[in-house]
Amino acid sequence: MNVSIGINPITWSNDDLPQVGGDISLETCLRDAAAAGYEGIELGGKFPRDANELGPLLERHGLSLVSGWYSGHLLEQSVKDEAATMKGHLNLLKQMGCNVLIFAEVTSCVHSDIDARVSRRPRLSHDQARQFAERLSELAKMTADDGVMLNYHHHMGTVVQSADDIDQLMEAAADQVQLLLDTGHALYAGADPSAIAKKYGSRIGHVHCKDVRPAVLERSLNNDCSFLTAVLNGVFTVPGDGCVDYSSVLAIMKEAGYEGWLVVEAEQDPSVAPPAHYANLGCKNLHSLIASL
Repeated sequence: MNVSIGINPITWSNDDLPQVGGDISLETCLRDAAAAGYEGIELGGKFPRDANELGPLLERHGLSLVSGWYSGHLLEQSVKDEAATMKGHLNLLKQMGCNVLIFAEVTSCVHSDIDARVSRRPRLSHDQARQFAERLSELAKMTADDGVMLNYHHHMGTVVQSADDIDQLMEAAADQVQLLLDTGHALYAGADPSAIAKKYGSRIGHVHCKDVRPAVLERSLNNDCSFLTAVLNGVFTVPGDGCVDYSSVLAIMKEAGYEGWLVVEAEQDPSVAPPAHYANLGCKNLHSLIASL
């Protein structure tokens, strides 16, 4: 399987909870990621947003920039306005040689509110979903013309969370809209990551590898706790340390000809889950899983 393995800095610090890992420096994060054997890293809140500064910083650690999350508001603003808001982010990705932009619609979302139960997450009517897909398609065509493919990130607490939400979006959106498969978010939402991989393999342009601790997930669902509470309780871990069937997911992606990034993105509390240890474990496990295919 011809893929690259990267990591997200959320292993060290959480942008939605600045107090979680807030004392860990970017230098520590990059040093740990490189030492663990990762080829690249995604953007985080502590990263400079100037390519002239970011490029040399990553180069010193032998890391490439993989991509970066963008919080979309297409449900409340026009494609033209969204494109203008996104321009700086898109330009940075282009300058850094990235070919993937991670897009998640965050209008009325609850994933970043520690007091908001997941059940309060927003939902779209059929007409709203169709209009959203049309706007997203237009935006994706614009980024594709710039050589960067928009990959939609289904995410707990947002308008695209469940398997049905993913189906509704992918069926209505143009082919330029690719899907970011997040194994942990899929399982949390009650979906089968392997089924999503099989159904949309040809349109999956990016993969986030987070595993799930089943006992914590069960408690989180039973208590209808907030997404961030579940994170702090340890619902996520690195691939190979939970219950996601990565052998199946990766075999399906290999058969589909996937050659992009596999990104370890397992948000945990670094005071409980030492980042360097879990970064090493995630990289080691992914290499082992790929070698066994």
